[in-house]
Amino acid sequence: MTASPRPPRLFGDAFALRPQDAYAELRAAGPVGWAEIAENVYALVVTSHRAAITLLNDTTTYSKDSRRWAALNNGRVPPDSPVLALMAFRPSLLYADGQRHERLRIALEECLARVDVHMLRETTQAHANWLIDRIAPRGHADLMVDFADTLPLLIFADILGCPTQLAGRMVTACQGIISAGAAAAQAAEDFARILFELIQTKKQRPGADFTSWMLAHPARLTYEEMVHQLFCFVGAGTIPTAAWIASGLGLLLEDDTYAGDLAGGTVTVRRAMEKVLWTRSPMANFSAHFARHATMLHGVAIPEGEPVLISHAATGTDPALPPGLGYDNRSHLAWSAGPHRCPADGQASVIAQTAIETILDRLWDLDLTDPDVPNRPGPFHQCPVSLNVSFRKQPADVLTATTSAGGTA
Repeated sequence: MTASPRPPRLFGDAFALRPQDAYAELRAAGPVGWAEIAENVYALVVTSHRAAITLLNDTTTYSKDSRRWAALNNGRVPPDSPVLALMAFRPSLLYADGQRHERLRIALEECLARVDVHMLRETTQAHANWLIDRIAPRGHADLMVDFADTLPLLIFADILGCPTQLAGRMVTACQGIISAGAAAAQAAEDFARILFELIQTKKQRPGADFTSWMLAHPARLTYEEMVHQLFCFVGAGTIPTAAWIASGLGLLLEDDTYAGDLAGGTVTVRRAMEKVLWTRSPMANFSAHFARHATMLHGVAIPEGEPVLISHAATGTDPALPPGLGYDNRSHLAWSAGPHRCPADGQASVIAQTAIETILDRLWDLDLTDPDVPNRPGPFHQCPVSLNVSFRKQPADVLTATTSAGGTA
């Protein structure tokens, strides 16, 4: 690192409470600036929307292979650093370039295409109703913990064909990884162990599920590639979707622009969801790239081998964006861009929209009781620590008769 000795910190309590202060400090340094992303771990962070688009589409200059990380190779990143759970190299498409990335990407996309969207919507609604049935008689809940955290994992467990006994362990491991806390490395090991068990099960008893389709795909993924491909698929799809659900509900309940429409029954949930992707991107700072050689990005020197993160959160609120762009415009970078753009945005959208609509339909007189909450700690995601609400109690005898095929009690 060659920047000033005290760059903004993208972790800790202060960042969790007011991330916009850190982004403002980064913007003052230019379109790209140095930040501390964990104790004594530094990265360049792109806050300019234009500069991010340039980098994300320049595969000649930038690589996704984190084995190029100079500070890590030179021993300047602590071996127990929590960011390694998501930034250390794994043989998955997230860290691949060129033909290898294309091979892994095609396998993922073709298996994703086999997921029936109508069935996905029905599955989401069934799991959502099961979770709501557990809280409806109480009249209050933390929808982050009681609903948004768990729902995507239940759905992904179904998509993967995951046995019931593995689903709860999967929830815990995924949350531990992305929180980038002290237990992140252990959570990553636990998650890989769960996937190993799942793959072994599907080798013996394949079914009509994503794991079985990946095992049978013509790309002939190695065992190691399978584990880490699923690691990427589930890890990238669950916690960000949970954050999207929670932030979407929070916006609908706290923003007067939406609250009035909500009361009148005219609100468009999808419109609120798109605003969240602009203003509260579930993945805050991610998409790590490494320059293959020393270069310049929009006037800023980029050393070879230093991690360059895209601030999906800051690029969506970039003051340099055209005025009047509107949140319905989908040129935000919440899904990233270029060859590594998220391939599962359609499936995530179905899950998030169905989840939000089901909550609004089932819980009456819904009111946000604690709107001013910090994010969960960590540099990578933007997720409220809680979403406390009150609502009209529902007697147990009027609840829906739903069950959860892959849920945990």
